[in-house]
Amino acid sequence: MQHLLNREEILKRLAQNQENWDVFVIGGGATGLGVALDAVSRGYKTLLVEQADFAKGTSSRSTKLVHGGVRYLAQGDVKLVREACIERGLLQKNAPHLVKNQTFVIPIYNFWDRIKYTIGLKVYDWIAGRLSLGKSIFISREATINALPGVKQEGLIGGVLYHDGQFDDSRLAINLAQSIAENGGVVVNYMKVVGLRKDDSGFMSGATMVDVESGQTYSVKAKAVVNATGVFVDGILKMDDPDAEPTVVASQGIHVVVDKKFLPSQHALMIPETSDGRVLFAVPWHNEVVIGTTDTPVGEPSLEPKALEKEIDFVLQTAAGYLTQPPTRKDVLSVFAGLRPLAAPQKGSQKTKEISRSHKIVVSPSNLFTIIGGKWTTFRKMGEDMVDAIEKQLGWPHKKSQTSHQKIHGFVEQINWDDPLYYYGSDMPLLKNNINGTANNWLSESLKIHEMQVRWAVRNEMARTVEDVLARRTRALLLDAKESVRICRKVAEIIASELGRSNDWKEKQINDYETLAKEYQLN
Repeated sequence: MQHLLNREEILKRLAQNQENWDVFVIGGGATGLGVALDAVSRGYKTLLVEQADFAKGTSSRSTKLVHGGVRYLAQGDVKLVREACIERGLLQKNAPHLVKNQTFVIPIYNFWDRIKYTIGLKVYDWIAGRLSLGKSIFISREATINALPGVKQEGLIGGVLYHDGQFDDSRLAINLAQSIAENGGVVVNYMKVVGLRKDDSGFMSGATMVDVESGQTYSVKAKAVVNATGVFVDGILKMDDPDAEPTVVASQGIHVVVDKKFLPSQHALMIPETSDGRVLFAVPWHNEVVIGTTDTPVGEPSLEPKALEKEIDFVLQTAAGYLTQPPTRKDVLSVFAGLRPLAAPQKGSQKTKEISRSHKIVVSPSNLFTIIGGKWTTFRKMGEDMVDAIEKQLGWPHKKSQTSHQKIHGFVEQINWDDPLYYYGSDMPLLKNNINGTANNWLSESLKIHEMQVRWAVRNEMARTVEDVLARRTRALLLDAKESVRICRKVAEIIASELGRSNDWKEKQINDYETLAKEYQLN
């Protein structure tokens, strides 16, 4: 595996510019990785580039749910729910080391809600069919209190328990990048597309890219160019056509992470109707609890969105309505924000929560293939649909998609979810072997991060920076921002030793990371 995600080797190969790629994917988040995996699995010569790190944007900042989308059912979008339920079931089979069956409980405080949510979730079960993760049931007041210690008991008449999927988003992204490489594809991070190339007839023929680390320019030849850049798709569309109309609007969702003592349960809490008409989740994750999310339209998308004060207050106040010991600002271990790429409404204004999360594919007159919308749960189907569209548009003979039953790197069936290193899956025995050789080198006892995990991330997972390691290869920044800052100097030293970086590089990394982590802390 080591040589497959070796960035230096990949750059040497790109520098020769000898290759004509079948499929060139711009964007290393959920969407782009899904497209590249589908393309390479059908035998197409595939290259994927990402301007920052894999899953740096939206794809590492989700609610950590692989779900059919109870909210979309309430909106009547049965087609999207059916598609998402199928994909949820497939992903649990293909990446069982990252996706687990998570039980959710909706506390019920009146008779009408009991009827509404019991029936609604029975419909949810029915739509999922044989890929359902378990039957939803109404549970008594006593059973609800047992399932959700800390839930407000006044007026409580019971709860509805249902099943959905829970996962680690950026770890899945890394495993997808590894899977693409193992199937013969090439992926590279910190490679920014700065221009598109066209042939004499005005059709896409490749792109010009800049290595963010070195500033070196590379050019690439490709038969199909895919714009899978999420909230940034319009920037690529404008490279193709400066007069292109906006196709996406960005909606921000934030999450706060608090200690498990506020919801000491294996079950997640689902608040079905917040004051803004959304749903709010409190989900156990890596021994903490993630509470979110919001839906706030934003203007210009950025790689590092910031949680707004009103969003933080909204999440904490909504949670306080359901918890006997509500978390306050000082209890927040980390706050993170992500941007959803929603298809721009064509006419009139629409609230972002009403804009469909289903994806759509747009083919420009120049044959630039753009995918907009979508969500983590349906990333595989988005990839399949895109490669189908490429074959059809370019007149290639159709090859059947292979990804519905394709095991993703790290696949292992028996998982001990209590092991803090569970998310390494099939890589865990080798990593543990390395750790056992240097058993005392734990960088953080509370977050269970070891020196060998940092080395592993650099050698095997294309981590290049302190942020790559602490935000996405491990989840330190999202789980406890303050603790992640405490260990960032040591992490920088290890990466510098692995990559042969200078002292100046190391100091800049530490400074950059400390500045970044301030945005994830409330106190």
